[in-house]
Amino acid sequence: MAKLSLFDRRRRRVRSALKARSGGRPRLSVHRTGRHIYAQIIDDAQGRTLAAASTLGVSASGANIDAAVQVGKDIAEAARQAGVTTVVFDRGGFLFHGRVKALADAAREGGLEF
Repeated sequence: MAKLSLFDRRRRRVRSALKARSGGRPRLSVHRTGRHIYAQIIDDAQGRTLAAASTLGVSASGANIDAAVQVGKDIAEAARQAGVTTVVFDRGGFLFHGRVKALADAAREGGLEF
């Protein structure tokens, strides 16, 4: 088996901890790149994406903190329309600061509970 990168090890550690305490709630998964930030609410039991938001269609340049806040608000609104109120936050292998934290705080302000 090939040696995993630090990012992949951190992502696996986070995901296994989430599975232990999810209690059947959907997962709010966050992914960020240098250009964009993405958020999805995933029902792992059915293997379906219930809601999604990203900076792809937005005219704002880059994936800065302001863009992350907007994606957080958008995912909270999309979750409300899909009937989801509580989720578990899956930060993947990303550290919980900067854009990831801004997205999470905006999603909480938008009505998601985690």
